[in-house]
Amino acid sequence: MSEAKILSGSLLREVARLYTRAQRVVADCCRTTNTQCHLLTELARSGPLPLSELGTRVCLEKSWVSRAVDAMVERGVVTKEPNPVDARSWLVTLTDEGIRTVEELNQTLDSHAEQLLGSLSQRERSAVEHSLLLLMKALRDDTAANCCLPAPERKEPRSCKP
Repeated sequence: MSEAKILSGSLLREVARLYTRAQRVVADCCRTTNTQCHLLTELARSGPLPLSELGTRVCLEKSWVSRAVDAMVERGVVTKEPNPVDARSWLVTLTDEGIRTVEELNQTLDSHAEQLLGSLSQRERSAVEHSLLLLMKALRDDTAANCCLPAPERKEPRSCKP
């Protein structure tokens, strides 16, 4: 493998690691954990979901999801009710407070991203935004990045396990 490919892979992982760390700190300011942040965001994107499907979509084990959902029920940001379609499962739904929390979280995280990009010159910012659009396209086409999505949303079926 060439040094440029190794450098690009390392660079992308380091950017993702640092950005994720920064977003965790910012999300903590919104009274939510990283796991809760992922779950709230997914519920806002997709609407009510069975507990197991919610875990599948964010690629987290059932026990993590269950504990996080129980904590969010206590906070009043989601409800967990018997699933009317499948009595063996629970349906998780955002409450009005949950919707407000997601909106606040999105505003906070978007402001943080704007602050980061605002430190760049207009030319640099345009280059970064162009590169991010290219990377997003590549990720949307990548089966590993889409393995946990329901069948209609992914390109081809694939397990999250390598």
